Amino acid sequence: MRYDAYDPLVAPARATPGLHVLATGIVLTVLIYYVINYVLWMVIFAVLTVDQSNAVIATVDQPRTPGGVIANLMVFALLTASLAVALRVLHQRTLLSLIGSVPRAVMQFRRVLIALAILFATAFLLPMPDEITPEANLPFRRWILLLPVTLVALLIQTSAEELAFRGYIQSQLAARFPNPAVWILAPSVLFGIVHYDPSLPTQNALIVVLWAALFGMAAADLTARSGTLGPAIALHMVNNFSAIAIAAPKGPFDGLALFTFPFSLASADELMTWAPVDLMILLCGWLAARLALRR
Repeated sequence: MRYDAYDPLVAPARATPGLHVLATGIVLTVLIYYVINYVLWMVIFAVLTVDQSNAVIATVDQPRTPGGVIANLMVFALLTASLAVALRVLHQRTLLSLIGSVPRAVMQFRRVLIALAILFATAFLLPMPDEITPEANLPFRRWILLLPVTLVALLIQTSAEELAFRGYIQSQLAARFPNPAVWILAPSVLFGIVHYDPSLPTQNALIVVLWAALFGMAAADLTARSGTLGPAIALHMVNNFSAIAIAAPKGPFDGLALFTFPFSLASADELMTWAPVDLMILLCGWLAARLALRR
C-alpha cells in the first residue's frame, strides 16, 4: 500500500534516520520527563505546606476523584515538553514537524471528530447485555461544569501520546524503513506494551495490550493516509472521552465518568463480553475516520 500523503511528515526525519538516534531520543525523552517531574514535585514541596503537599499527592494518587483524573491527564504535558527538548537536541526538529501542516491537521481533526462523535453517540444508545449496561456515576450538573477542563486535559493527554508514538517514533522508523509494515507495527506494539498493567490478571492485561496495539495500528494508518497527526488525535480523543468521561469501567480511573460499567478491568467474564464490542467500535471508528477524510 502506498502512503504518498505521508511523505511530508517523514521528510524531516530523513536527516537523522538511524535506529540508534531513535533509541537515544526515546531514552532522552523519558529521562527528561522524570527530571521535570522530580523538579516539579520539589517546587511543590518547597512552596506548599506539608498538609498542602500531602493533599496534592492524595489528589494525584486518587484518580477515582475528578481532580485526580484531571491531574493524571494534565501530567502528559510534561511528556510533550520532554519530547520537544529531545527533538531539538538530537534531530534539530520542532513539535510542529511531527504534526504536519497545521491548517490541514485542524481541518482533518474537525472532520474526523464530528464523524466519530456521531458514531460513538449512536453506539452508546444501542442496547447492551445487562452485565455491561452502564450505571449512573457523576451527577450530570457536576459533569457539565467539569466538561471544559475535561476536554482540555484529554487533548493534552491524547496529543502527547500521538506526538510520541505516531509523530516521533513512526516518522523516524518510516525514514529508515520503506516497508509500512515496520513503521506501523513496531510503534503500535510498543504502544500496546506501555499499556500493560501488572496489577490486572494476566489474561485481562493482555486483552488491554492487544486493544491498545490495534488502536495504534488504526491511528498509524490514519496518520499515513492523511499526512498529518490531526485524524489520529481526533480518534484518540473521542475514544478516551468515551472511556474516561462518558462510561468508564469501575476502578481507579472512573472519577470523571458520567456513567460506569458494572465491572472493572480485573473482571474476566465481563471484560470478555465487553472487549469484542469495544473492538468493533474501534473498527467502525477507523472506517468512519477514513470516510470523513475522503470528503
